[in-house]
Amino acid sequence: MLTRYKRSHEKVAMGLLAFMPEERNVKQLRKTMELYNEHPDWQLFFWKANDYYVGIIGVHIEDDEFFTVQHVTVIPSFRGEGIGHKMVTSVERLMENRKARPSEATKAFMMKCRV
Repeated sequence: MLTRYKRSHEKVAMGLLAFMPEERNVKQLRKTMELYNEHPDWQLFFWKANDYYVGIIGVHIEDDEFFTVQHVTVIPSFRGEGIGHKMVTSVERLMENRKARPSEATKAFMMKCRV
């Protein structure tokens, strides 16, 4: 189930985002969290399964036409269960008429989702 990020869960979000290679550096991770905390066009969502946050997806709303999937990651022990695909599908529904675009970091995963 997709749930919107709240600042009170920042440490959980940081822990999940740290599974992405480009977010392993603490300085970069803090900059990323600042974007999600300070800019309304940067939105972060958790994927919750059995009362645990097991995945996270972050988007940047570009305009009325597009949004970019900036981050998408799942806890390693939950990978291969289709959670990433479900997060992308759920966010696309939430963004209504906007089309999803991948960032460089999410390009390979997004291509896999489209197959």
